[in-house]
Amino acid sequence: MITVSLTVNGRTYRADCEPRRTLADFLRHDLGFTGVHVGCEHGVCGSCTITLDGESARSCCLLAVQVDGAEIVTVEGLAENGELHPLQESFRKHHGLQCGFCTSGMLATAVELLKENPDPTDAEIRQGISGNLCRCTGYQFIVDAIRDAAKRP
Repeated sequence: MITVSLTVNGRTYRADCEPRRTLADFLRHDLGFTGVHVGCEHGVCGSCTITLDGESARSCCLLAVQVDGAEIVTVEGLAENGELHPLQESFRKHHGLQCGFCTSGMLATAVELLKENPDPTDAEIRQGISGNLCRCTGYQFIVDAIRDAAKRP
């Protein structure tokens, strides 16, 4: 066992884990952040996407021990003071989710997309989320939600 210390959604956690435990499993099963979803376990579907030291990352492709000391934001950390993050609110408003399995990864990816490009075109949004798979919505509602969130202050 190795002790890993992480700051997740602004709070520091310290826990023991097996050296080969993925960050996704560590966050989800050891620390209780069940918004981190594990789909393909190969970094292809994007459902495990989190923000790691300010950039999106596939948590299923990282070992927890590799990110010791890092700052992480999961979907649970997007809302503040009981208010949904503008992207979460826009996803709700535009029905940008259906089963919700991909939503946390989509949101983490969209946060980074809008940080880098605050006024994206639909084509840029589609390119930005191209690494996240959704099997339910057909993407148009997700694109609508991200475009609308970009217009919010």
